[in-house]
Amino acid sequence: MNKIYLEGSKVFKALGDPKRAMIVDMLSCGELCACKILEKFEMAQSTLSHHMKILCECGLVVGRNEGKWTHYSLSTDGIAKTKKFFDYITSDKENCICKEVNPGRCCNAGD
Repeated sequence: MNKIYLEGSKVFKALGDPKRAMIVDMLSCGELCACKILEKFEMAQSTLSHHMKILCECGLVVGRNEGKWTHYSLSTDGIAKTKKFFDYITSDKENCICKEVNPGRCCNAGD
């Protein structure tokens, strides 16, 4: 499978969890301490850490440590890459995978 699809789909897999999508939405307003994110959700700190790890690993979120807490923000680069990937998979292009298939032939052509 093409690396473009493998890397790009990680973001959508991460956003497939509604709580992670909500966290990204919260971060759209700016950097937040993990303690503020925890206030919004009824979850253990370890559960939040798991969600944040997934969001950081896919490149959407970055964290910085300050004392015992981590402050999270959206990754400008990660957001740009995600937008570019979504544009790529939803646009007609010369090297589209559909053009690798028998062009002009339908499964019931000739019936």
